[in-house]
Amino acid sequence: MSFLNSQTSTAIADRPSAQVLIIGAGINGIATFRDLALQGVDVVIVEKNDYVSGASSASSHMIHGGVRYLENGEFRLVKESVEERNGLLKIAPHYVKPLQTTIPIFSTFSGVMAAPLRFLTHKQGAKHVERGAMLIKIGMMIYDAFSRDGGSVPRHEFRGRTKALAALPLLNPGLKYTATYYDAAMHDPERLALDVLRDGLDAGPHARAANYVEAAGITENGVLLRNSITGEEFSFRADIIVNTSGPWTDLTNDALGQPSTFMGGTKGSHVVLDNPQLLAATGGREIFFEHEDGRIVLIYPLKGRVLVGTTDLEHDITQPIRCTEDEIDYFFDLVAHVFPTVPVDRSHIVFRFAGVRPLPRHDDETPGFVSRDYRIESRPLPRTDAADGTLLSLIGGKWTTFRALAENLSTDILKLLGLPRTVSTEGLAIGGGRDWPATDAARLVWVTAHGDEVGTDRAAALLARYGTRASEVIDFLIDPAGPEDAPLVHDTDYTRREIEFLAGFEGVVRLSDVLLRRTSMAFVGAVTTPLIEEIARVVAPVLGWNAARRAEEIELARANLMDVHGVDLAPVAEAGVLID
Repeated sequence: MSFLNSQTSTAIADRPSAQVLIIGAGINGIATFRDLALQGVDVVIVEKNDYVSGASSASSHMIHGGVRYLENGEFRLVKESVEERNGLLKIAPHYVKPLQTTIPIFSTFSGVMAAPLRFLTHKQGAKHVERGAMLIKIGMMIYDAFSRDGGSVPRHEFRGRTKALAALPLLNPGLKYTATYYDAAMHDPERLALDVLRDGLDAGPHARAANYVEAAGITENGVLLRNSITGEEFSFRADIIVNTSGPWTDLTNDALGQPSTFMGGTKGSHVVLDNPQLLAATGGREIFFEHEDGRIVLIYPLKGRVLVGTTDLEHDITQPIRCTEDEIDYFFDLVAHVFPTVPVDRSHIVFRFAGVRPLPRHDDETPGFVSRDYRIESRPLPRTDAADGTLLSLIGGKWTTFRALAENLSTDILKLLGLPRTVSTEGLAIGGGRDWPATDAARLVWVTAHGDEVGTDRAAALLARYGTRASEVIDFLIDPAGPEDAPLVHDTDYTRREIEFLAGFEGVVRLSDVLLRRTSMAFVGAVTTPLIEEIARVVAPVLGWNAARRAEEIELARANLMDVHGVDLAPVAEAGVLID
């Protein structure tokens, strides 16, 4: 059994060559790594920060077909997205779940005349025209046609005002209809990506990965890689360089001496609210609709909180990516439009995040109409002492289509290498989705079998958190060679041994990696300064941190959470935290 902590920059520097080097470990880079590894390709992936810490960490937590892309004429993308959504419900059922989605509709015929203009020009027109029931009904029928897959999700249904308000009584009473359909929720994007990465590593020693390693330049001996923590540099040779660094693709190409202007990403922000009344108002459904400016927005119950998003704003990728106060005001306006009697204010915000979509350059095209499809750009990469290599740059892509995208990109790479495809990832279970207990009876059997030592409630919680890979966690928790386990003092949903497992086996380098990406602590608003310090004390001996490094990590984590995610944290001294 291989684990991420065996994957370091040192392991890559000790053998500084491969057939393929992937730069950027977001979901698309990781999925491509997995696909190539399963074909037996000698492949390495590096990421300048933590795995899945860039654009892939700022998603709306949805796996969806993109019903609104129909208006853009992107029928191929919608068909592929729906098929991949249905596939992920089967191969990653531990993290991808059906999501009932309701659209409140305030008119009948509005938008019918404006739709052809949007379809043909991808421009909104001088004035936004709301999409009415007829237009949405047509879209739903097309969407259902793409969704035919043995009943993966139910078909859509329309309701009039009376029945709509009976089901969701706090909706705006001015609505005329609701349309309800199903897409899918992605409960833990970062953990799903780690499962995909582990699958690639488990293929064998020909697959290697390292976080906190950046592509800093190009030398006559290959790509210059730099350890982001220590500053150590070394050259790495590969026949094919794959740039999957998302919105930073042009910056990566610049560093490789291959300037490009492929990208034109837009910023999307979200807030997470701890508001029980709003949570209850959603009735467990995502509310998906357009605001008065034409943007598609969502109110989405998740992990006992409510996720609200998203914006679609032009952004300079060289500048910090933050959810602004103006965007928060915008979110509150849209909540008031849909649930006018539910009070929402800044005191309910427990977490905020923003990311830049890896969209293609779009010049004067309206951001909402920029294609969410993907393409691959190929260039020769000159080498001084060998035949030219190849630089492949991925433009676009989204969470829903990561498996299909990776298969397409990997197929191109295999052709360049002159190798056959030996394995398809279609229908191949991901990580903890393998042998998933799909029925209540099967789940009871699993929980009972694994609950002898940790209790059935704990086994059930770990199954929900890690899928069937929870068995590895349980084995670690009950290992007699380790200390006795106990819940964390400041977050009893997790235990000390569980945090030790994450630190020891999941590629943790920074304290923030645990808080933001190995657990849901930050997302649900559970992080406090005492919790940060407690976790630092747990992981420090596992990762070999001395007191100074531990104190540094505490301050870095606090600064990140406060500045980037708007988390209100007491100073260390005021929190009564002791640092050696």
